[in-house]
Amino acid sequence: MPSETPYEITPTTRYGEPQYRPAAAHRPVILPAEIPPGVDWVTLPNGVRTLAYTHPTPTPTAPTAASQPIPAWAKTTALLAPTVGGGIAAAGIGLSYAAPGLIAMSHALWSAAALIVAAVTAVPLLLRTARRTTGSRGHESGATTHITQIITATGLFGRANGTINHR
Repeated sequence: MPSETPYEITPTTRYGEPQYRPAAAHRPVILPAEIPPGVDWVTLPNGVRTLAYTHPTPTPTAPTAASQPIPAWAKTTALLAPTVGGGIAAAGIGLSYAAPGLIAMSHALWSAAALIVAAVTAVPLLLRTARRTTGSRGHESGATTHITQIITATGLFGRANGTINHR
């Protein structure tokens, strides 16, 4: 990289007055490609053009969106969230305290269900065996009665007639 040549920038405030005009000096010619970054030609208020450090132009930023009001449903949800969470936590604590009692109740319910199933199965068996023992002693023949029924009907909407035979 070549060394940079220093450029003399000597603006005076009173160029218009003859005694303050600088003597004719040999100024180096600067090509536009040789001007370093951050330096540019500027025109002073009295009309003199000179090189000066300039601030870079700011890049245009995207406009920020205006803040929108918070919807009512969002506020309601935000207020309900701790309440619901607290309720769930309280329910969990209550269940942890009630767990031994719930376990005992579930065992009792299973026992009651087993007793009901046993009763539903055992009562008909007991009744059947009791009926057989009393039925054979009450009737001397021990024969059972057969009932037959004969029903006849003619046509789709005909009247049905039937007979019942006891033997």
